[in-house]
Amino acid sequence: MIKHHPSEELLNEYVEASLPVSMSAAVAMHIEMCGECAAKVATLTDQKAEACFEGIHSKFTEHDDIADVVDFNFDNMINAITVNDAIDEVKSTPKTTINIKGKSVVLPRAISNMPTSSWSNIGKLSRSRIELDEGKVRASLLNIEPGGSVPEHTHKGFELTLLLSGSFKDDMGEYVAGDFIVLDGEHTHQPVSDDGCLCFTVSDDAQHFTQGINKLLNPIAQFLY
Repeated sequence: MIKHHPSEELLNEYVEASLPVSMSAAVAMHIEMCGECAAKVATLTDQKAEACFEGIHSKFTEHDDIADVVDFNFDNMINAITVNDAIDEVKSTPKTTINIKGKSVVLPRAISNMPTSSWSNIGKLSRSRIELDEGKVRASLLNIEPGGSVPEHTHKGFELTLLLSGSFKDDMGEYVAGDFIVLDGEHTHQPVSDDGCLCFTVSDDAQHFTQGINKLLNPIAQFLY
């Protein structure tokens, strides 16, 4: 069961379309997997749409000069839109499948058409960057093979992880598909996946490795995140 969700603030920003593309994609994928958040987004969307229409209506009714020029009637507008119940044919979007270490994976709709880099592999970790050109904010697909782990680290900025499939755990808990995890410099963890997993990650700064030989990577971590 999904236990970790976007904050109310993030859901609001998603509905207002004010998030970076990578963050918006993460929220979109989460709500495809989470009925609870999908319902919240639907309610927020209705509320903001209603507020928007009320604001437009008040502008027309408060200014006599505009009202004199434009005979604007919302009921007439809605009736004109809905007078014909014919709809265009809906065409299904082809699924995008990628191959990771010989395994075929269907990408979620929100990122299926985004350009990705070739996969780079280090041990049981594989990563493909999603090329969105968002400056410091970088998004990736991260695959952890069964028995693999990410070295213990903390964060110089924020790190968002949306678990797309499989599961992993760290000393803060266990995570399943759909979990939406946001961490920052206050958190140190070492994700371990017993059965393997695929994650969508977004970060705005480098990781800082905190244990063993991996600490030698810190001077070049800025080029790795």
